[in-house]
Amino acid sequence: MQDLAEDGESTAPSERAEDSGAPANAGLIAAAALLAACGGGGGGGAPPPGGGPTPPTPVPPPPAPPPVVKAATDVEAARFLMQAQFSAPDADIASLRNDGFVPWLNAQFTAPLGQAGVSWLDSRGHNSITSEQRYFWPQFGDFMIWNQLLAGPDQMRKRLAFALSQFFVVSLSPIDGFYPPYVIGAYWDLLTSNCFGNFRTLLEKITLNAGMGFFLNTKGNLKEDANGRQPDENYAREVMQLFSIGLYELNADGTPKLDANNQPIETYGQSDITNLARVFTGYDWDYTGVTFTTVSWVNYQIPSTEFASNPMRFRANDHSNLAVTFLGITIPANTAGPQALSIALDRLFNHPNAGPFFARQMIQRLVTSNPSPAYVGRVAAAFADNGAGVRGDLKAVWTAILMDDEARAAPTAADTLRGKLREPVVRFVQWARTVGSTSTNGDYQLYDLSASDTGLGQSPLRSPSVFNFFRPGYVPPNTAIATAGKQAPEFQLLNETTTAGYINFLQWITRAGWNDFKPTYSYLLTIAHDVAAVVGWLNLRLSANQLSNETVTVLQAVGTAFNITAASADSAKLDMLATLSLLVLISPEYLVQK
Repeated sequence: MQDLAEDGESTAPSERAEDSGAPANAGLIAAAALLAACGGGGGGGAPPPGGGPTPPTPVPPPPAPPPVVKAATDVEAARFLMQAQFSAPDADIASLRNDGFVPWLNAQFTAPLGQAGVSWLDSRGHNSITSEQRYFWPQFGDFMIWNQLLAGPDQMRKRLAFALSQFFVVSLSPIDGFYPPYVIGAYWDLLTSNCFGNFRTLLEKITLNAGMGFFLNTKGNLKEDANGRQPDENYAREVMQLFSIGLYELNADGTPKLDANNQPIETYGQSDITNLARVFTGYDWDYTGVTFTTVSWVNYQIPSTEFASNPMRFRANDHSNLAVTFLGITIPANTAGPQALSIALDRLFNHPNAGPFFARQMIQRLVTSNPSPAYVGRVAAAFADNGAGVRGDLKAVWTAILMDDEARAAPTAADTLRGKLREPVVRFVQWARTVGSTSTNGDYQLYDLSASDTGLGQSPLRSPSVFNFFRPGYVPPNTAIATAGKQAPEFQLLNETTTAGYINFLQWITRAGWNDFKPTYSYLLTIAHDVAAVVGWLNLRLSANQLSNETVTVLQAVGTAFNITAASADSAKLDMLATLSLLVLISPEYLVQK
């Protein structure tokens, strides 16, 4: 809990503005035209001294657009791509060099969605109703998310959705009953379809999501009664602590505000939680459109999957009608449930903590574990106002994070604590996308890889709790990081067991894959006889050329020892390529993204 309090900031709320689509100077143009048509001012159109109509006031030209900033080198482009998405394809490197960073970002923002997770589940027949009772099997949810991360065409969208899944956490692990893969799939689709939208919209959709309802007990949450029953407080607590404002009041740059005794100031108390919990009563899964099938192997009917994707429905009879007082506002008694929900979420969205709290954690997920207060403040300012008076525009947030000087400044050898530890999932997906991979039958039978001794030690959408895989304020004890007063969230996953397990996992998956998942090394096979070219190719596309000269020398020596020629068998080439991939993926220079 304490760790989470260190990740937020305060920014003055700005009013939400409607965008009519009219140009900003439309009023000036109209006024000038009217003035010209009426012959100008001066009392009913009388000509001014000297005769002739009064010329219209000239409209100032719009400001010149800022210069387009382009990546000067392939290394600069690759480094940007490793912050913005999983891998650095040649086409994206070329686009960043030819078109520039912001045009590339805008192209990603307008690119169509790839195949949705729920649609993929349908395409693989995971909605079938058979005597195997596969409708209870959760592992298809793992297959779905690995397909999304490894094969989805819109990888920036997928990368940002993965970051959001660690902020608005829902985990597949405890979900049971009918169709767990569809429940987690609909949650994932919500993130991918809204990650370029508005934070306020996303917050409401998350609140009403069937998966979140299951995970944090909003589903079936009932009002108080005469027997002493009280609304469940789980979501009310976490929506404040984790999903919006955090534990302590923040300055505009994310640093904590302090009271007269130099102590942090709590943003909310138990009364706020108890009151807010009333807002989240009366909601349950929506079975509209669901069909029920009678089967012979059990004595109950099997539903279809629509309930997993439908937002939860409101049932007025189960909703608390008591007044709600929290965070300085009061929602009057007997306010209709949907209206009460809107008021409550508006209060969280417009709270001065919301921008910096969210901004800092997204910077941590994408760029660096220790952003300066100024960096956090600049991103929080973009959250508060996208430049057109709109609060919560996520496109503006992502752009501010990725285009900030702290993100774009090249790393230096002197700053040994800069950057962030790459998460195991990000490492695996980056390698698989970079060297080429495929599913031989389209099933993507990669299971839960959370095992610390034989797996990655992390698996997407499998967080062990609502607090994510690691805390944003985690400090690894007895390290130079701790001595420097720095944080390193991903280090919470790193220990002797997970380090060995990660290496063991890579040893065989870089060679043989797993089940139907296979690495192809399609391009690298064509240059495998040129060890220096292979090492250079991997260095650029996996680490943005951050491997040290010593590491490059070792890699070239290892590769040369395989004695690969153009005529060597593919099996020999693949063995060398897997070995070099393994060595890059376990090198310290790769593991820390800078």
